[in-house]
Amino acid sequence: ASSGLHTLFDIQKKIDHEIRMRDGACKLLAACSQRDQALEAAKSLLTCNTRIMAYMSELQRMKEAQVMQRVARRSSDAGPMDDRLPCKGKVAISDLRIPLMWKDTEYFKNKGELHRCAVFCLLQVGGEIHDTDMVMVDRTLTDICFDNTIVFSEASPGFELRVELYSCCSEEDYSAGSAPRKLASKLSSSLGRSAGKKLRVAMDPGACSPTSNAGAATLLLPGPAVAGPKYHLLAHTSLSLSHVQDSFRTHDLSISGNEECSYWVPLYGSVCCRLAAQPHCMTQQMMSGCLKVKVSVCARDPPSWTNVYGVLKGTNLFCYHRQEDMEANVEPAFTIAINKETRIRASEKDPHSKAQSICISNQYGGEEVTHTLSADSREETHRWMEAFWQQFCDMSQWKQCCDDLMKIELPSPRKPALVTSKQGSLYHEIAPLTTPSCEGLLLQDNAVSAEIRALLSSYYNDR
Repeated sequence: ASSGLHTLFDIQKKIDHEIRMRDGACKLLAACSQRDQALEAAKSLLTCNTRIMAYMSELQRMKEAQVMQRVARRSSDAGPMDDRLPCKGKVAISDLRIPLMWKDTEYFKNKGELHRCAVFCLLQVGGEIHDTDMVMVDRTLTDICFDNTIVFSEASPGFELRVELYSCCSEEDYSAGSAPRKLASKLSSSLGRSAGKKLRVAMDPGACSPTSNAGAATLLLPGPAVAGPKYHLLAHTSLSLSHVQDSFRTHDLSISGNEECSYWVPLYGSVCCRLAAQPHCMTQQMMSGCLKVKVSVCARDPPSWTNVYGVLKGTNLFCYHRQEDMEANVEPAFTIAINKETRIRASEKDPHSKAQSICISNQYGGEEVTHTLSADSREETHRWMEAFWQQFCDMSQWKQCCDDLMKIELPSPRKPALVTSKQGSLYHEIAPLTTPSCEGLLLQDNAVSAEIRALLSSYYNDR
């Protein structure tokens, strides 16, 4: 129960943080006058909205799981359930490349207007969402390249990585309220001075600001009075465990929109990337402790027992002479393979010690080699056996990711957006990010607040 409340509190803090970030992005979007900064602010706004929706979905899933647990406890015919779950792992996507398909007159002959769009990717696994840097695209590019390495640290083997490409035409003037004013100015010249003046007043951003338009508040998205660029979903795809391979691969894209859209970019219809995964069982010690080991090769006489310090990690049981050798990174005395071909069974009880041993059999060069392990106590033997079964569970679920350890490069630090000092100080003035209060959420957004409060209230009341 305490773990569930801790998770709930973490989600509350995340929602609060994203709402503050979103408010700051809205204010910045309304205040900035430079195109690049407006595009970055609109990108932040979309990312915040997506994260809020994901966190709210997570709250809903927690509520549904709680109800299911309560039903299972009440059910008289609920039998024993296998609660063994596969380990989590890291999933990393890098080297994103999206090829473009320009018309020959545009790319080779350089004819027509230079159409430019700002694009970026949103990547999501469960409630974890990351965004790439923004890239400006025109006919001088043959590929959209995102250099970011994005790592999801707590993915399950059944993960679904959704990749969404967003685009926005960058050719308009994105100064605050510029679009309505330009339109009103053009219309007033044909409508006359009196009618034009009334139209300009009616289309002034102040006349339909979020505060004066409270009755039309929509869920998550800012009111229509927020001036600035709007991103649109251009293409998307979903990647799963079957797509993981320690190499560069091509995947199909589902494309939205067409060349009539202002945000259109001529996509070839595919995305190239490297998708790698590192299950925790491949990178972390899953079990360690003192063991006695003896080796049997076919019908040969087994040697005497050897005392070792065993470490189960990846596809091996590393056997060191002493624990200090392991801590000092000394090479192990010998290694026992633990992979999908390995057979493990509990041996008969020793009539003298009444303790069970663990037999591990592998094929080496056509010969079957069996290592017999013995722990200090029956409880310790049971712990080792459970660790081996868990390792086999992880291997069966993570499949090819447990054949060899895939390399994952650590993400490079994100570069800050290029803004002038004046605009930087403006952002910090209008969007201060303070630490959320532990006393609860500061949810001021009408529709979002109501929905989140309802979810939180039902969760607390049912505990």
